[in-house]
Amino acid sequence: MTRSSREEPAAAGPHGVPPPAASDRTTTGHRPPLLPGSVDGRVSIFDRFADLTGRWVSQAWFFSFCVALVVIWAPSILILRDVDTWQLVINTATTIITFLLVALVQNQSTRADAAIQQKLNALIEATLDRAPESQSESVRRQLREAIGVERRESS
Repeated sequence: MTRSSREEPAAAGPHGVPPPAASDRTTTGHRPPLLPGSVDGRVSIFDRFADLTGRWVSQAWFFSFCVALVVIWAPSILILRDVDTWQLVINTATTIITFLLVALVQNQSTRADAAIQQKLNALIEATLDRAPESQSESVRRQLREAIGVERRESS
């Protein structure tokens, strides 16, 4: 049994993704999709820090550290003696930690959303390019509008 040309493995690019065919741009009239494997791998120092911190604080030991912080803080009333100062200590510590973590989590979430959207756009573009003759014009228009909606909403 022989394989069809569609089943033949293509020469993989640097990330294991076949490079887009030269005819993709000319036959379809639009830019080739940005494939997830062809996205620039350079990440800023802040993004790397956010990723590292996100992995770090999502582990069980970090939760244990937070519980230990509260357990250590609770009896500190005996040393501080003033309830207002005692409460200020825990409020300040938790507010600072929360404030910084929210910024890092938002960074991770925004980048994850952008990566998912790139993957969805690549899937839609691949669907459009796969078998144009088997799709009705209304389906093609709806798929193109789906990509356009994302581009308008994200700008």
